[in-house]
This record gives sequence, structure tokens and C-alpha cells, in this order.
Amino acid sequence: MPPKTAIQTLAKFAIDFNQTPLAGEVGHHAKRAVIDWFAALYPGLGTPAVQVLEAALVDDLNRGDSRLANGRVATVRAAALIHGTAAHAAEVDDSFREAMYHPAAATIAAALAAAQAVNANGQQFLRAVVIGYEVSTRIGVVMGRAHYRYWHNTGTMGSFGAAAAAAHLYGLNEPEFANALALVATFTAGLQQTFRSESMAKPLHAGRAAEAGILAAQLAKQGMLTSLDILEGESGLGQAMSTGPDWSNIGATLGQDFHITRLTFKNHIGCGHTFPAIDGALGLQDEHGFEAKDIDRVDLGVYRPALDIAGHANPKSADEAKFSLHYMVASALVFGSVRLSAFEPDRLNDPLTRELMSRIHAKLDLEVDAGFPERRVAKVGITLRDGRRFERLQPDRKGDPELPLSDADLEGKLIELAAPVIGQAQAQALLVRLWNLETSEDLP
Repeated sequence: MPPKTAIQTLAKFAIDFNQTPLAGEVGHHAKRAVIDWFAALYPGLGTPAVQVLEAALVDDLNRGDSRLANGRVATVRAAALIHGTAAHAAEVDDSFREAMYHPAAATIAAALAAAQAVNANGQQFLRAVVIGYEVSTRIGVVMGRAHYRYWHNTGTMGSFGAAAAAAHLYGLNEPEFANALALVATFTAGLQQTFRSESMAKPLHAGRAAEAGILAAQLAKQGMLTSLDILEGESGLGQAMSTGPDWSNIGATLGQDFHITRLTFKNHIGCGHTFPAIDGALGLQDEHGFEAKDIDRVDLGVYRPALDIAGHANPKSADEAKFSLHYMVASALVFGSVRLSAFEPDRLNDPLTRELMSRIHAKLDLEVDAGFPERRVAKVGITLRDGRRFERLQPDRKGDPELPLSDADLEGKLIELAAPVIGQAQAQALLVRLWNLETSEDLP
């Protein structure tokens, strides 16, 4: 008998997937996702949001079945919450653009915490990651752009990724798995207003999603039941948080087109909606050899969320600067890249960067907007003080599937971001362990 609901379709895929080999390409891309997650995790561990979170969760630390990357023992849910928050805090985690969603932060945080709790091996951990990605991204795609108008998909869709990963590792059967996904549907949250102004709370959306997924899987394993039509029901997720999306084809490509093989890995640090403009501006600079001081005007034609989400024209803090088209593009043109150092106080207040920001003009381009979310495009025009003008259509971001980061790029990203925290030798050793996860009895 075919599944009756969208949730049951996803649960059936997850259980059936256990019976198939983790294919070479899929397994390789899962390891790439885990490497990128660790690259995002380490710079996030020292951020104020994570420091506050650890202080608030003191009762759940130094006991439990999981452990944090800093060596502290933690309860499973606390480990998922802290790691999920940390992995999103530095704004350098992966995304699946069609779902408008950063899957790794919550999914891998929950997978690692649950895997540690049940003493899973590397292969089981990787399989949980794949399941979490495939389930959650498909829900995100169906929920569509209407959901992204107000909701932060990393918090909402991330809950499903975390629940699916944890459900696999806890060994849930098909009905239990379906209930875990249905339970977490009612836990989903994360409002975009959180990061429309100065706030350290945005990464908590990913952390809470990871924690919610763990809890949902734990409840389902203990026999908790709920409405399995929670996605398509008349008072379900689709009606409440989107515009009545069509769930009928949610399983159409499951097990055939693996979304985990088509991720975007960030090549800059900050809001990904700024990246097409950054890449286009740097491309013009590289092609024509001008310097930031030569620029008279920069014109950016972008899609709507780039203006709504990265609209801080005069950011006052590092958090606001990461969501500022003006700052990100100006800093890239002045310094040649946007890395962690771009958000240090001296760089945030660099006179040339600030002066250039005043000459950057961003507006909605309807042609560009029509391609969102399937493509992330920007039109960039730069006029120099000597009157010359250069224009570029930037159709993709470096790091998108069309312009992917290589394995070597991802290795360099991990070393760059992890080594300052754990040391060069330990970062190199971690990289070796991650590339060999599928044959390892130990977890990273």
C-alpha cells in the first residue's frame, strides 16, 4: 500500500535507504558536507551567542552521553543545541539554494550528538547525514518562497533534517520515523525579524532546530503519536507557514536525485545573498585591474531577499556587516576577499571601505528576482573616476554547484578556520579522519 501522507512518504524513503549501499558519489558528498560543517563550527564556538548559551545550559554540561568539540561532555540535546548554534554563528555554513536553507548546521549537529550517544560508527553517521539532508531539503523546496518571506528556513526546515538524522541513528522503525517527522513539524520556528536588526540570536534558530530534532526522535522512540498529515492538513505546516503548497510529488526523486550532491559551500563569510554581487565586483576588478580608490560608483541589481535580508546600508557591528550588501561588496573591493578578518573592528571602520559604501547603489532587478531561488544572480556595474564603466552579469556564486569549491578548496577552508582554534596539526589530523569516515569505527 502506498504511503498516505507526505510524512509517510519521507519516512518510507528513510527506512528503505537503510537497505541500499551508500553510493560512492553520495558518500563523498556527505563527507564534503561534514568537512564544511566542521569548518563552520570552530570559528562559531567562541562567538558571544555560544558563550551565552553554554552559560545558560550549565546544568546540561559535564554530564551526558555526547561531547562538544571543545572537549566538554554534554547531554545529547545540549550538544545538538550548542553545536547547531555554533555551526551557524560565523555565517560560513553550507546551503541548498532551492530550499533557501542551510542544512548542515542543525542536521549534522543532531547527527553527531545522537551518533555519540548510541556509539555509532562513521558509516552510520554519514548515512544519517544523507537522510537528514534529503528529507529536509524536499520539505523546504515544497514550502517555497512564500515560506521564506517571514520564516528563517534554517530554523524551520533544519528541524526536519535533525529529526530525520536522529531517527535513523536511534533505529526508529517506519511508523516511529514518521511520527518523529510529524512531531518536529510542530516545533519548527525561526523568524527573520531576528536578524533584520542588531541581534546575536540568529544562530539559535539552527541550534534549536537541532535540539528539536533530537527531542522529536526521542519522543517517537518512546511511543509518542501525532497527526501524520501535519504537512498537508488544513491546519498543517503548508497552510500555516506557506500558501497551500502541493505535496503530491515530494517523493518523486527520492533515492535518485540526491540533493546532498548539489550543495553550495560558502567562499566568503557572511550572508550568501551578498555573494553574487561580491563575485561580480571582484570579477570586474580582476578583469580590468582597477583599485577601490578608482571607483566613482557601483550599481547592483539584485533579487528581493538580498535587499530585505542584507539591507544594512550603514552597519554598526560585525553582525550587521555580515548582512550588508554595501559593506560586503565594498570590503571585497578594498581588500580582495571577505574572510573572518573583515569583521574585526579596524576593518569594519576602515575609511576607504566606509567611503566606498556611500557610492554603492543597490536596487531590485525584476529579471534577476524572477530566477530566485533556483539561481542566485547579480548585475554589477562599476563606473570609474576616469569615466570608464564596466558591467557584468554574475549568474552564479563561487561555491554553487555550477562553480563548485573543489575538495582542495574545502580542505583549505577547514584548515583556515579550524587551525586558529585547535592548532594546525590537530586540524590536519581531523581532516584525515573526516575523509576516512566511511571505514572508521570512531566518530570525529
